[in-house]
Amino acid sequence: MSKRIGMEVSIACAEAVGLCDVDVVAAYPITPQTHIVEHLSELVADGHLDAEFIPVESEHSAMSACIGSSAAGARTFTSTSAQGYALMSELCYIASALRLPIVMAVANRAISAPISIWNDHCDLMYARDTGWIQIIAENGQELVDLSIQAFRMAEDPNVLFPVQINLDGFTLSHVIEPMMLPDKAEVQKYLPPYRPSLRLDPAKPVTIGPVGVVEIYTEARKAQDEAFKNCLPHLVKAWDEFGKQFGRHYKPVETYKTEDAETIFVMMGSISETAMTAVDAMRAAGKKVGVARLRLFRPFPAADFFAAVKGAKNVIVLDRVSSFTGGYVSGPVAIEVKSIFYDRKHYPKVRNYLVGLGGRDVSVENFTEMVDQVAKSKDDGVPVAYEFINVRE
Repeated sequence: MSKRIGMEVSIACAEAVGLCDVDVVAAYPITPQTHIVEHLSELVADGHLDAEFIPVESEHSAMSACIGSSAAGARTFTSTSAQGYALMSELCYIASALRLPIVMAVANRAISAPISIWNDHCDLMYARDTGWIQIIAENGQELVDLSIQAFRMAEDPNVLFPVQINLDGFTLSHVIEPMMLPDKAEVQKYLPPYRPSLRLDPAKPVTIGPVGVVEIYTEARKAQDEAFKNCLPHLVKAWDEFGKQFGRHYKPVETYKTEDAETIFVMMGSISETAMTAVDAMRAAGKKVGVARLRLFRPFPAADFFAAVKGAKNVIVLDRVSSFTGGYVSGPVAIEVKSIFYDRKHYPKVRNYLVGLGGRDVSVENFTEMVDQVAKSKDDGVPVAYEFINVRE
């Protein structure tokens, strides 16, 4: 039976990974993800988890080891953050192209310069084109659940892509929260033993990832793209089956008080909970606002998103990273949203705000300010540039 516990969220992530009978953990410490793999090393050392823990010399080596272990048929996990992700990113492209079901937790952190160990979504967005499935947790319970679901998703023969679980660094990773931790039998019922359909075998040697000459590279990328586009329904199936068993339900896009909303906030991560608190206060004041939270960023659930915001007059997209476009939109989520609406006849006005960079607080009052600002803006057909929130004078 599941038991309610109070635990640091990073430790709970490690406990959930341990419940999944992971075979190999290869990792290098970097703030703020260190507690995840640190606790996994303790589980292995104390005999609670029968796995190989590989303490490598860098994040680049960590993903190299994960690629080797996954290709050999082992259930594989790692974790990183910020510059650590940047260092391993060369290998992340390879893991996806080879269709290896590695699971990685990323404690989201700003990337320097200037140096910052605090939270924003630099690393999440840095990773968006690597070909990994990207899912985002709002709180500790969701991180526990998503950690278990990620292995089910990645190892599905209809998916076979690596999965990146994102959690906000410090604001989520280092807090203690109450959550339901399932027992081993419950997890095993949901997550069957990993039986790889393709694996390296010394008795039957093959070559993987060789040189892709001009004559085959485009076809290889096309095949990868088609597989990635087709995996969305299988991710939803994994969520549906988890909901049936555990009673906690997940969707690619989740909404809060959007049914009659004229203005809808769009965001992802732990900031969503602050947004919902702000929505409650604004609803009490008679303002028709709601929240659409992106649980899945890659593959981007365009149809689900459009259905979630349909009927709204305004969409306020909050990005926690700047893409330095030099244009009217700077945040990657806003760019994605704009592209969805581009060829549709009826769509809401989209405003892009950059918030919470480098861990700066975003308050309930900030959400109210954004709604009021959008309400006062003139509908004169002139594009409105993105804005930074909470910039010191």
